[in-house]
Amino acid sequence: MKHFDKQAKEWDNDPKKIERATTIAKEITDFIRPNKTMNAFEFGCGTGLLSYQLKDFFGTITLADTSEGMIKVLQEKIANENIKHFKPLFIDLLEDGFTVTENEYEVIYTLMTLHHIDDTNKILKIFNTMLKTDGYLCIADLVKEDGSFHSNVPGFDGHNGFDREKLSAILLKNGFEIAYNEIPLVIEKEIDKKVRKYPVFLMIGKKIN
Repeated sequence: MKHFDKQAKEWDNDPKKIERATTIAKEITDFIRPNKTMNAFEFGCGTGLLSYQLKDFFGTITLADTSEGMIKVLQEKIANENIKHFKPLFIDLLEDGFTVTENEYEVIYTLMTLHHIDDTNKILKIFNTMLKTDGYLCIADLVKEDGSFHSNVPGFDGHNGFDREKLSAILLKNGFEIAYNEIPLVIEKEIDKKVRKYPVFLMIGKKIN
């Protein structure tokens, strides 16, 4: 994730990223109706844009990322604003030997991160372990696309978005029922001098076992 380290200092300067986080946060809160007794976990938090939009809705928020640069920027923001209930973590949940705490969170959310994870099944299994029963997993990511979205990222080897039916099936296999599945957002991006549109879905799975 070295290219994220390089981008970290400028990350928050893009109003479209803030707009994206705001839209997804509203969809999540409107559906889940969170409260201050809940603990949340953001997977692939970057500089914390999504969690900042959700900070008044949860008791504690753990923000995890594999980019040291992003976590450093986040730590500076938290210190400057004296936010007590944010817990930044520079970790890789998929690393061999990393042990997750069971049944710790009511909500896990992730925005535009899952497509970077090679083993979707493995990370969903980990999320299930981390969540309490009836807890929510909120995934916001690209609808399946032709590979052009990351054409400007050298060596990108993730998923070109997701087929929502296939992703639903993997969630079901890992103990979730699909509680919500909508497209609240479209990202516009200039590729080869043409503006292309990339829909972003929000899928919310509820842990049933």
